[in-house]
Amino acid sequence: MEIKDKVAIVTGAASGIGRALCVELAHRGIKAVAMVDFTEGISEVAENVNQELGKEVAFPFLGDVTDEAFRKGVFQQLRDQHGMVNICVPAAGITRDRLSVRIDKETGEADIYPTDTFRTVVEVNLIAPVYWALEMVAAFGEERKRQKAGRWKPDEGIQGAVVFIGSVSSQGNKGQISYATTKAGLEGAAATFMKEAIFYGVRCGVIHPGFTDTPMVRALGEEYIEKHILPDTQLGRLIRPEEIADAICFMITNSAISGELWADAGWHPAPA
Repeated sequence: MEIKDKVAIVTGAASGIGRALCVELAHRGIKAVAMVDFTEGISEVAENVNQELGKEVAFPFLGDVTDEAFRKGVFQQLRDQHGMVNICVPAAGITRDRLSVRIDKETGEADIYPTDTFRTVVEVNLIAPVYWALEMVAAFGEERKRQKAGRWKPDEGIQGAVVFIGSVSSQGNKGQISYATTKAGLEGAAATFMKEAIFYGVRCGVIHPGFTDTPMVRALGEEYIEKHILPDTQLGRLIRPEEIADAICFMITNSAISGELWADAGWHPAPA
């Protein structure tokens, strides 16, 4: 599927992988990309992208990705102004890291990872991405029904692509019980989408980035990065967001690529 003249939605677009992807899509000729984020500065980020390109292709949307009405509104506005959404990369994600069970040294009592925190991470990292993808697939389904097109046929060409943002942590990582669970869950979601969404001509995959130079990773602290990440990374540095953005575009444009793509720079979780 070509990126040129298509319409895309990227969540978590204010920084990191999401922002880098919007820039890469713009450079590859995207007609319009919705930059969705919960950060107040998303309008400025979109403006900077447009200035860099010298044309208006990035459109900011400020809101909560877990809000159904907000999600539907973004899709509707994009369809009304630019046409069907062809590319969906729900990249918004959060971490709430800590050991799943901690024992108090004084009392000997167990402190279990809070269920409310777990649910919050699941809502943002797993449920929200799935439903942003479903929104796009549903639109194609309705359009095909309207046109009485029936099942998609290969000679029509690929109609749309979904790329979920997984993580190397999906293999398990100490201190990331909720985050790792959501990223592993996206593997099952993508595998199911691959079987269902192709009925409407939509492909789906999941990319598993390694430790990337994003605000989320930098928040771990330089000491942690130097001690626990870089020694086990073949590149000897954090992955650049632009490298992940390029890999995502590869997944979008190459129809032979399905399933999971690992962009981990050789990093793997250390044994317990």
